[in-house]
Amino acid sequence: MCGIFGIVANDGRGVDPATIARGLDLLRHRGPDDAGVLLADWRTGRVAAAAVADTDPALRLPPLAAVVEHAADEPPFTIGLGHRRLSILDLSTAGHQPMASPDGRYWITFNGEIYNYLELRAELAGQGYAFRTGTDTEVILAAYAAWGRHALTRLTGMFAFAVLDLQARTLLLARDFFGIKPLYYVGMPSGIAFASEIPPLLDLPGVSRRADPQRVYDYLRFGHTDHGGGTMFADVGQLPAAHYLELQLDRADLMPSPTRYWDVVPDDRPPRSFDEAAERLREIFLDSVRLHLRSDVPVGACLSGGIDSSAIVTAMRNLGGASLDLHTFSYIASDPALDEERWADIAAAAAGSEMHKVRASAEELAADLDALVALQGEPFGGTSIYAQQLVFRLAHASGMKVMLDGQGADELFLGYRTFVEARVSSLLRSGNVPAAVRFARQASSTRAGFGGAMLRASGRLAPTQLQPALMGLVGQPQEPAWLRVGWFQRHGVDTRAPRWPRGRDMVRAEAKQALFWTSLPALLRYEDRNSMAYSIESRVPFVTPALASFVFSLPDEYLISPEAVTKAVLRRSLRGLVPDPILDRRDKIGFATPQQSWMTVLRPQLERSLRSDALAGIPALDPAAVWGAAERALAGHQVLSAKLWTWFNLVRWAESFGVEFPA
Repeated sequence: MCGIFGIVANDGRGVDPATIARGLDLLRHRGPDDAGVLLADWRTGRVAAAAVADTDPALRLPPLAAVVEHAADEPPFTIGLGHRRLSILDLSTAGHQPMASPDGRYWITFNGEIYNYLELRAELAGQGYAFRTGTDTEVILAAYAAWGRHALTRLTGMFAFAVLDLQARTLLLARDFFGIKPLYYVGMPSGIAFASEIPPLLDLPGVSRRADPQRVYDYLRFGHTDHGGGTMFADVGQLPAAHYLELQLDRADLMPSPTRYWDVVPDDRPPRSFDEAAERLREIFLDSVRLHLRSDVPVGACLSGGIDSSAIVTAMRNLGGASLDLHTFSYIASDPALDEERWADIAAAAAGSEMHKVRASAEELAADLDALVALQGEPFGGTSIYAQQLVFRLAHASGMKVMLDGQGADELFLGYRTFVEARVSSLLRSGNVPAAVRFARQASSTRAGFGGAMLRASGRLAPTQLQPALMGLVGQPQEPAWLRVGWFQRHGVDTRAPRWPRGRDMVRAEAKQALFWTSLPALLRYEDRNSMAYSIESRVPFVTPALASFVFSLPDEYLISPEAVTKAVLRRSLRGLVPDPILDRRDKIGFATPQQSWMTVLRPQLERSLRSDALAGIPALDPAAVWGAAERALAGHQVLSAKLWTWFNLVRWAESFGVEFPA
């Protein structure tokens, strides 16, 4: 739900209200139902709420221009908070933001959803707090007033918010445990600004569009874009998951370092058996879905036909009963090798849902490509996110404002091939070579697959200096001809091969890396932009601290069985809820698109981009080598097809945002 934007000025000239209005205009898709602005001066405690475009007229707020004119003879406002509302809970004007506490000390602009707000509300009411609205926003304000920063760990949900404390003269920026909701910020000569998306920050004075060379390298070599606290833009940071940033407004230096407030800690009551683990997991999962169903507007679900999405839709029916009007939305691939329609049909029939299906073509992608690149704000890993966008487009057309999705289950329950390799590495490290060989054979359908799995697993144990050579053996040379490594080295970029997690618990270390660094952050960004583009709040019931803590308390063999079956305990926990044919699946597809064949259809656009002045202006790439490799990829060289998209997407992103690359 919603989009937020704010500015803190410390240059004596105050905030520019017109800048806040422009920023909110760029976030309109995130919240078309209402909008609001708060202007404040932390020095005096003076505040003024104002109306902008789309502010509900029933609120009778003065227009922003009138507020500014009225305050012309006063000291300038030093803070501006903006909000765009997507109404999900308490649809009345009582949910308008920025929202104040009853005493006027605290103000909040909030993006997200707090699913345990009813429980927290009851607890706070018991302490004497009198609530005026039915929103979760007011619950956050009351919780912060009661518990301060400790309130963050009491929240179950997804959130990115700013809380202004006029008495303590602080502004707290906070992001949820896994980074489901985005929060970007920039430092400027005049102060600090923050927003739910990058574009509103790029036009601010003193903010450049210069690319971050390290991020460019990480994207080109490894496909990583969303890790840590930076972005592809050197001047734009993002608050990492499970961190807060507290600005002390009366200090000259406004920019402190982010502080982590939570980390995954294994449950201190691990189950005593596999069956007990499955039973407890089912309880925790169903309770999570129950909380995620809280809404005052219709709730639907994405359905691919895989285990994770099928679990969610069948759980929705189990919890909602026969009266639940359940709608599911599926992408149907044209390539038979990627088609999951029959699996989605099985899951939908079991859940008794009304199905909605959408298909896609390369021609449609070509027409929508510029909008997709602009929407994402940063480069992305492949064309599959277009299929996801079409699902949300269909959901919007069908009247949905909330959707549930299965993101995060693969990272928690070790659903990717890399986790199988990590398990082999773990067995090798423990000295149990026979078990490692048996496990690798179980995981491989061919000897070639077995050999590759053993090579990759062994590479994780190799000394750092040997890893570049090993990566070359699996088709990932450290210095490919199309990459100008010298440019990266001149800009201080770390071009070493990524370090695999070390230590005794390699599997769990890699799961944590996937949750917070390599996989989930990017998937959550894609989902946020694709859903909010159509004013839909996407919820992810697998991504909760309670589930993570429980899963991290389980032994590896509960997650990947000795027969190399991934998600073993999750499959067991869902028996009787999800149809057996889906639980017995060993393949993994998701909303996959036929990227190789689509690249052929996109060839005219590819050729224009990869032989353009825009590519020549990216000093990280060698244009001649890129086009030579692109021709091989278009001819069917599968190893290069993913890189073809990476190059193409980087060029289109640079063109779309006017990105500057240092010489």
